[in-house]
Formats: sequence, structure tokens, C-alpha cells
Amino acid sequence: MKVMEDVFKTLIRKKYGSDENFDVIVNDQKGDLEIFRRRTIVDDDDLYNTLTEIEYSDAIKIEPDYQVGEELYEEVDIQKEFGRRAILAGKQTLAARINDLKKNILIKKYEDRIGEIVSGEVYQVWRKEILILDEDGNEMLLPKSEQIPSDFFKKGENVRAVVKNVELKNNQAVIILSRTSPMFLEKLLEIEVPEIFDGLIVVKKIVREPGERAKVAVESFDDRIDPVGACVGMKGSRIHGIVRELKNENIDVINWTNNIQLLIQRSLTPAKITSMELDSETKHASVYLKPDQVSLAIGRRGVNIKLACELTGYQIDVFRDNEGEEEDFDIDLDEFADEIEEWVIDALKKIGCDTARSVLDLSPEEIERRADLEKETVADVRRILQEEFDRE
Repeated sequence: MKVMEDVFKTLIRKKYGSDENFDVIVNDQKGDLEIFRRRTIVDDDDLYNTLTEIEYSDAIKIEPDYQVGEELYEEVDIQKEFGRRAILAGKQTLAARINDLKKNILIKKYEDRIGEIVSGEVYQVWRKEILILDEDGNEMLLPKSEQIPSDFFKKGENVRAVVKNVELKNNQAVIILSRTSPMFLEKLLEIEVPEIFDGLIVVKKIVREPGERAKVAVESFDDRIDPVGACVGMKGSRIHGIVRELKNENIDVINWTNNIQLLIQRSLTPAKITSMELDSETKHASVYLKPDQVSLAIGRRGVNIKLACELTGYQIDVFRDNEGEEEDFDIDLDEFADEIEEWVIDALKKIGCDTARSVLDLSPEEIERRADLEKETVADVRRILQEEFDRE
């Protein structure tokens, strides 16, 4: 109603130069719009301003009972007074103003939801982004940079993501979603773990390498609650749903502590540390481990140690605690879970091969015979492991 009033007052100002003595009345019940012009009746010879005054002789033609000094209210014939072109211009202005209102409402709605998880249907898939529609038909964008590397969506699919930010591009509201943001993992934990939602457990920090690994530091305000156990759930029941949503991203949940030495030790999970040297001024840590633990601490493509550095805020260097022994670089088999099927890894572990080098040290024939695996499977496993060593 206010927009309608403003549009017609703009038309009046263009035609008469002022809208002070005009009343625009919008009836929202009937959908009617009326414009009344107010003028003061003056003596025939005293007319000074034709916009705000009318001569007595003209006033009594409209209504014979009028007296000098009274106010005359006269309805304005919109079509006759303004003409077709002015009405069309007013229509365009009204449409533009209503679009602005919709845009502002949309921006306000999603600015208040930044950091929240939203669901939507994939409407269009492009090379660099995906267009998603929410339940009200509003458009949202999920850029390629905000997708987990193994994400693959088809039109009509339902997608969950977190609202990252709201931008204004070419005078249009653009809602940017993310599946790689730590906020997404935090909100998924909130949904799955009631203790986090209720505030009994607080998520102190999350660091992620989307699709690869994530580390979540949690703290409990109730001594009776084990924060790590509550987040993981019975037999991993709570964390499994999140892992599936994040395309098999490994999630390490650790207990937060202000003891930086203990925090570094926990952040390098699943590796076990032998000793550590800290320099709090330069924020540097030298960590010593047994040779078989080094590959676990570093992780595949260095992801584990990179996330540990981000989580603790320290630069961590890993050393073997027996420098005299020559030990080859190795990688734990579990680090290949996204490329090698779980049952194959289990079969290799049963014959004592729990690292990549221990598999490559055996001949293909021996692996086939001892692990009871097909020739093609063994060849694939060896190729994947060898490619990783070549990259390293």
C-alpha cells in the first residue's frame, strides 16, 4: 500500500510540481485506489495559487453549498488527468519497487540464516555451479569451490548445505551455499548430537580438508558426559550419518584442552607420540615418533599433519625418535579407504599388511594366494599404492 501511494505521489509531483494537497487512498479490502485533491475556496479576485486554491465561482459549480474559506475535496480521474503513458510509467515503477521489496525480504531472510543448514532441490547443473531452489522457489547457488570434490548432483536431487553468505550481484540477491565450510560440519553435529544442541557439549574448533579428513575439538560442561563418546555415538551411530553426508570424510573427534602439548598429541590422532619439544614463542613443535607412526602422523598427502597445525595453531615438525635407523617413508592402508574397498583392506590386514609398503614388498602372486584376492583386484591395489608413492 505504501509503495502504491509513493508511485502515485511521484506521478502527481511530475504533473503538478507538488503533492502536498493531494491524498492517495488505497483500499486494501476492495483493491480500490482513489486520489483526492484538496483546495481552499477563495474570493474570485483573491486567487493566488491555482494548485492549492480555487475561486468561489468555480467551487459552487461542483457543489452549490460551498462557502469561502472551506476546503474543497475533489476526486481526481486518474486516466483523464495522467494519460496512458504516465500510467504505464507508473506501472513499471510499481513493478520495480515490488521487486526491490521481494529482494530486500529475501536478503533479510537469508542474512538471518547465515550459518544454518538449508535443503533445496537441484534445478540446474552447470560446470562451475549448481542452481538450487528452496521450498519457496527462491534461487540459491552452490559453487564448485564450495562442493566436496566427490559431490555429484543430478537435476531433481535434494541437497543439504549451509548458507555461507548473501551477496548483491547486478541488483539481484544471490544466496551462496557451502558444503566445504566447517560451519556445515558443525551444524550436522548439532543435528545428530542432542548434547551439542542443548549446549552441554561445545564445539571449540573444526578444521577440514573437504572429502578427505576433518578434526573436531569438543569440550563438555558436564563432567558426567564424555564429549567424544557422545559425538561418535554407540558403535559410531551418530558420526556415521555425517560421514555419509560428507562423502566418507574421515572425522577425528578429540577432547579440547588448554594444555597445548596434550592438544598437539591428540590432534595427531591416530599416531602415538613418543616425545615432544615446544617453543611457545615461535609456536613451533618438534614431535618425535616411532618409525611406524610417522606415516600415520603425516597422513596421506600430508593432510593429517596439516589439519593438526590448523587446529593447534602450531607449526608441527615430525621426526623419527631413532634417527640412527634407516626407515623408508610409508603410508597406512586406512588412508586409502576412499579408493580401495574396505573388505579388500581388511583382507590385506589379515595377512599382516597394514601399510602401503608392506603390500608392495610382497609379490602379486603371494598376495593373491595368501589374501585370496583376484588378480585384477591385486593389480588395482598395487597401482593405487604405487601412484601415491610416486606422487610423494
